[in-house]
Amino acid sequence: MKLASWNINSIRQRHTHVQQWLTKEQPDWLFLQEIKCQNEQFPKEIFEEMGYQVIVNGQKAYNGVAILSRHPYQLNHTVLPDLDEEEPQARYLEIESQGVTLCNLYLPNGNSGGEEGFQRKLHFIDALVKRADTLLKNKQDCIFAGDFNICPTDQDYAPQTLSSDDALLRPESRNGFYRLLWLGMTDALRALYPTETLYTFWDYTRGAWQRNAGLRIDHALLSPRVAEHLTSFVIDKGERDKEQPSDHVPVIIEF
Repeated sequence: MKLASWNINSIRQRHTHVQQWLTKEQPDWLFLQEIKCQNEQFPKEIFEEMGYQVIVNGQKAYNGVAILSRHPYQLNHTVLPDLDEEEPQARYLEIESQGVTLCNLYLPNGNSGGEEGFQRKLHFIDALVKRADTLLKNKQDCIFAGDFNICPTDQDYAPQTLSSDDALLRPESRNGFYRLLWLGMTDALRALYPTETLYTFWDYTRGAWQRNAGLRIDHALLSPRVAEHLTSFVIDKGERDKEQPSDHVPVIIEF
């Protein structure tokens, strides 16, 4: 089975990128983040013609997540069950397919909105940890994948790309990532490449791509039984070198 995750940074601007990539890679599931459109604006027909079922949790102009699935599915949640927000942003989508609970997430960056914005990030992390804990206690195979907006260690960002007080690095953010690992989730990339410096995001400014001044913020966390069957993790860097690319590239796991 092959699952991919990609912060596409506007599906309407880059649906051709996704279409071409799907033709090449043929994943069973593709998680998309930052689709930046409402549900009815998502170009479903393009992907349905390719054999994918399309599940969308959109929002006007910002955020938004979607899952493309080759397999039958059951929709579980469009908001994290324990996330207490008056106006929840479109940042989560959970389905069950082929016996696995698949959780697509776009975690708040945490740098905008001052301390209130950072607290919103921490609330999302708390709800994510609770959801993972529930699934693991129920012995449910699961995958949490997407744009976490967290660099777990200093190895996960190029020197001088971020300040020490950036929300992607703050101890509270990193602790949230570790809490998921302490529950029993496995960081798929580090399971296979424990010491390599690898990135999934390169900013559009200051020649970040050309200088390889990147970040590793797109992750896939696996429950124990899924982790036992992990066979590969690939970062498709070639997508970043294309015309009008997303600033993120696809990450692909096979199990």
